[in-house]
Amino acid sequence: MIETMGSLTASPWIYVLVAVSVLLDVFLPVLPSGVLVISGAAAAAAAAAGGTTARVPDVTLLLTVAASASVLGDMAAFRLARHSGPRLDRVIARSRRLTRAHERLGTALARGGGPLVVLARFAPAGRSVVSLGAGKTRRTVAEFLPWSVLAGLSWASYSVALGYFGTQWLGTAWLGTAISLLALFTAGSLAAFLLRRPPDTPAATA
Repeated sequence: MIETMGSLTASPWIYVLVAVSVLLDVFLPVLPSGVLVISGAAAAAAAAAGGTTARVPDVTLLLTVAASASVLGDMAAFRLARHSGPRLDRVIARSRRLTRAHERLGTALARGGGPLVVLARFAPAGRSVVSLGAGKTRRTVAEFLPWSVLAGLSWASYSVALGYFGTQWLGTAWLGTAISLLALFTAGSLAAFLLRRPPDTPAATA
């Protein structure tokens, strides 16, 4: 498994795998997009530390691919929800989890607005709920797209930085990847907690 991952991160196919995984995990949150981005960045750091002339993976290109795929996936989910009509409503109604998630989204959107899109990018399945919810509630592209771009850049930059600098500081790619994944999951747990937090209740006036 480790040898297979190592060979993938050292080939141009890593960009294709990252693009496809990040693009589709808005619909299938179980895809290991974060693992792939961090592993690719860790491999780049290990290659740089070893003084090799390998050009794959390139950190800047990896970040660009991950951020771009994130935005494209967001917009695909946004468009799907915007034009799906009652079909999506029926799908959501059949899932208690999705129903609760969209109820929380409505409250959170009213409370946080655009920054919620950035925060949700780090939470497990948060990207799916926000992108589909924004389309379902008929938000405009002008309202959603800038925040999706910021969310994609923030998530991709954070993931790449974790893998690259974590490996540089810790000295080995496998340890840098492991610690970086832990940091990514910690950020996701914190984001999920903040999204679930009930809105502040205004203080009663005398």
